[in-house]
Parts: sequence; C-alpha cells; structure tokens
Amino acid sequence: MDVADDVVAVIVDYHADQVLVECVDSLLDNDVESIVVVENGEVGSVPPSLLEPGIVLVSPGVNLGYGRGVNRGVAAARRSKYVLVSNPDVVVHEGSVAALAAYLESHREVALVGPLILRPDGTIYPSKRVFPNVWLAGLHAVLAPVWPANPATKRYRATRSDGTVDWVSGACFLIRRAAFEKVGGFDERYFMFAEDMALCWQLREHGYQVAATSDAVVTHIEGVSRSRVSREMVIAHHQSALRFEIQTARGWRRALVPLASLVLGLRLVLVLATRPKN
Repeated sequence: MDVADDVVAVIVDYHADQVLVECVDSLLDNDVESIVVVENGEVGSVPPSLLEPGIVLVSPGVNLGYGRGVNRGVAAARRSKYVLVSNPDVVVHEGSVAALAAYLESHREVALVGPLILRPDGTIYPSKRVFPNVWLAGLHAVLAPVWPANPATKRYRATRSDGTVDWVSGACFLIRRAAFEKVGGFDERYFMFAEDMALCWQLREHGYQVAATSDAVVTHIEGVSRSRVSREMVIAHHQSALRFEIQTARGWRRALVPLASLVLGLRLVLVLATRPKN
C-alpha cells in the first residue's frame, strides 16, 4: 500500500522542542507526507523549522489536553484511510508505519493497532494493557508507587505476544479513520491519561478489536512534555482513572465507585508526598 496516500499523522505537542523535530523527521522517513502538529503549548512554541509544506500547524492558543488535541488535529487533517496518532517524544523506526498499515489491511476486524514501544535504553515499555477490574485496579493503584514489580501491576501491564489486546498505549498507534469517527474520537472529558484506554473501550463496545504488533517499532523518550508540569499531570492521572471507573462500571461494580475514589485519593496523596514540588 502507499503510505503517503493512506496515512496522515497527528502529533500533539507541548514544548517538546527538538524532540518533536526528531519525531517529524522519523515520520517523513516512513513516507508519511501529511502531518498535523497541534501546538498545545504557547503560540510559537513549535520550532519554526517544522513550518514547511506538508505540515499543518493547529494552534488553539490553550492546552487542550491530549485527546482534545488529537481530535482537533484529525479534524484539520486531509481525508485518509488511516490516522497515525503520536506523542511528540516518539521516534518511529524505519518501515514501522507501513507495518502498522499492513496489519490493519490484513486484519479487518481490528480498528486500532499499536507498535512495540522501546525506551531509549532498549528495554520494552509495557504498552499492551488489560482493562482493570476492581481488585486489579485497586491493588495496582496502592502497590505500584511503593512496589513497582508487584503481581497486580505485572498483570495490568500485560506482556502478551502479538495479537488482540484490551488496549494499547496512546503514545503511538494507527487507527482506521472511519472507526475513529464512528466512536466520536477521543472522549474529551479526559484531559490527560486514560483517554487511550477509554478510546479502546469505546472501540470494543462498537464491535471492533484492538491489537499490537512487534513488526512495527518505535522508541518513546517518555515524559518530555509532562515533566514541565509533573504534579498537575499526577493529579490529572488520578482524575482520569476515576473517570474511567465511573464510565465503565456495570452492575454491582457501581456500588464500589466510592471505594475506588477513596483508594485513588489515598494513592494521590502518597504519590504527591514523595514528589518534589515544581
């Protein structure tokens, strides 16, 4: 397939600076010629060197959050079969966009596919996840800050082989544009974090599958943008986790939402207490 014709990329930037340039360069090297950059930082924060033909800049003048930013970027992008969504601190390895598109071409039931994500040191980032149930979410929330390798966190951050999964990290993925539009894009009630989980949930509710493939590889530097407002992002993370529980709780699980709120509140206090102020 022709990547240049079938794929557009949307990158939501927040002061990633040179790292964003490297991300765009890696997409151009993958024959992605149509790129939209959403400038969630101050107007003019995107490096001027990126303002060239083929790159559309969307400057809302305010930090919309990740999901809202992607939605605006998709709306501004030309029509395409697929949309590649990426963080600005991602470098896409050679041939990976074509590999993601080929996966969707050969798996018609899959609407969204994520790549293998590596950290800069070459270790694998746990990008394939399971939807958390009450007990798994509770144990992960409480234990992860003090015992990162606990069994609940390992279970939540599934390391299954290629194929269908519950959800994948929003750091980088390829999605059918028709499916993205059918579910209404990202849920804009999420400012930051869990919006990727909520999107995958909505896709599965509409009968689509979500998958991951190691035929495509990216390197994710992680946290370049959110390091500027780390405490605010910690708060947003916990707010989004609670929103997802409220949104997806069914039957008897609804009665446990207050407990989830208490657990997440305690975890938030613990995490903030151990973080330096910025």
